[in-house]
Formats: sequence, structure tokens, C-alpha cells
Amino acid sequence: MTPTTRTTSASDVVVRPYTDDDGESWMRCRLLAFAHTQYYDDVRISPALDGPALRIVAEVRGDVVGLLDIEIDAEEHAATIDSVAVLPDHAGRGIASRMLDAALPLLGDGIATLDAWTREDAAANAWYGARGFTERFRYLHVYKGWDDPADGFTTPDGLSRPVTAFLHADIEREAELRERFSRVYVCRQYVRALSAPRARA
Repeated sequence: MTPTTRTTSASDVVVRPYTDDDGESWMRCRLLAFAHTQYYDDVRISPALDGPALRIVAEVRGDVVGLLDIEIDAEEHAATIDSVAVLPDHAGRGIASRMLDAALPLLGDGIATLDAWTREDAAANAWYGARGFTERFRYLHVYKGWDDPADGFTTPDGLSRPVTAFLHADIEREAELRERFSRVYVCRQYVRALSAPRARA
């Protein structure tokens, strides 16, 4: 007998708030989704976030297939997308957009802007542009690998020069740093204006 593959339709995808029971499935989704991007080594061993956040997941038959985490800074009337990810098998089906649409009304009237930072992955940059975000700023993410030169690095007495390192740099140094280091990424900030914060009575 030939096995059949169960396909997923839009009606199978449930977009809802994150719960503590989603932890393991959330980590699996983020790991597998990021593995296909330039954030492939941005691994987390816990789904916990440090501060106030709005967290949305997309679920199919009990498994998290998409996630959206938005950190909220009420004092600055701003929010930042910490992570947005969809499992590769479910990519291109509008799941990320459905999660964003579900999250925006929950941010409240006090949040004036939503921003995000991403590297050079074409799909991510195109998605932000299509969802009303505009680029505001860019700089460089630079990784010193174990086989990249350590010239110019200093460390405290008794320690070797760094074997690996992660650094930021101005965009104007892109050509120079790409000559020296094997992993250099342009990191872009995207911003979407939301409703203006209401004045206090």
C-alpha cells in the first residue's frame, strides 16, 4: 500500500498567543527555521525573553510551525520584533503575515513604531518591505572565525587573542572587512509607523 502524505491547508493553521506549554515546540521551530538563514548559529536553549513582550505562534495539529516575538518598550512608545520564523515546510503560505496581523491590534494605542533588524536574506527583506516597513539604518555584523587573523585584537594578561568574536562596524568599512573576515553581513533596521501614542489626560 502506498503511504499518503497529509497536506496542510490554511484552515489547519491556528494563530494564537504563545503559552508555556509551547516551549519545546517553539525552540524546535526557531532552530529549524533559522538554520536556513544567515542567523543559522543564533541558537537559544530557552524560549524565555527578558522583558515585556507580545508572543504569537502558528500551530498545526499541536505543533508550532511559526512564531513571532515582539519586545515592548512602553516608555519609548516602541516595539521591536525579536524573532519571526516559519518552518521551511510551511514557508510561503502567509503564516508570518497572519501572525503579524494578529499581533498589531494587541500592541495597544501607546506603541507608535514597530521595528526589526535583519541581515541579507532576500526573503526576509522582501517580507518587511511588503508589510509596510521601510529601511532606516544599516551597519555590519562581523564574525571573526577561528581561521581569520587576530591582528589588532587585545585581551587581558594571561589570555590568548580571541579565537572567535562577534563585532559591529560602520557600513562604510564593508569592503575592507569583507577582505579580512569570512563572515560579514549587512544588518538593516526596518521601521513601520503605527498609531501615534495618545496624550495623557
